[in-house]
Amino acid sequence: MYFKQSLPLFLLLLLASQANAQFGKNCELRQMKINLVNPGFEYEMAIGTNTTFDVKAGMQVALDPLVSNVYEELGFFPAIAGQYRYYYNFEKRQQNRRQIYGNSANYVAPAAAVFFPGARTIENREVKGAFGYAGVVTGLQRSYDSGFNFSVDVGAAYYAGQFKGGIYPVANLSIGWIISEKRWCVGR
Repeated sequence: MYFKQSLPLFLLLLLASQANAQFGKNCELRQMKINLVNPGFEYEMAIGTNTTFDVKAGMQVALDPLVSNVYEELGFFPAIAGQYRYYYNFEKRQQNRRQIYGNSANYVAPAAAVFFPGARTIENREVKGAFGYAGVVTGLQRSYDSGFNFSVDVGAAYYAGQFKGGIYPVANLSIGWIISEKRWCVGR
């Protein structure tokens, strides 16, 4: 229950911090992406020199904490997910003559997601209601001049919902294309 009350406050604080953002040379101001692996849309906007807020909406593969062995059965649920990404190697990539276009760098991020599975039957009983997680991930994102984009991150999160909460792993994979962008990055 605490998770449900904290998530809107967390997202509101992240969006409010945008008002005081000092845009730098590293992050793209904003970019819209289509994700093919977890079908949906993704929007990433710069918040500071090396930070962005990334939000995704669509279908997503996830652990289902209500099944008896969460690691054996994955679910495919409608979801909304957000990350506050801090990219920590823009300068090193530029020194090595690698592009940073499309926020091509490594990152760490607090991450949160809410899944809306609808009604389903688990162990001969009907289960309804949303569940979600909040945790920390580390990952990388790469974008190419063609617009092709991928990102992968892993970490751990506390899952909460209509079950006894617990800490489980988180892994996200995004493969798709940047469909619109507002350039700021000097790394192209």
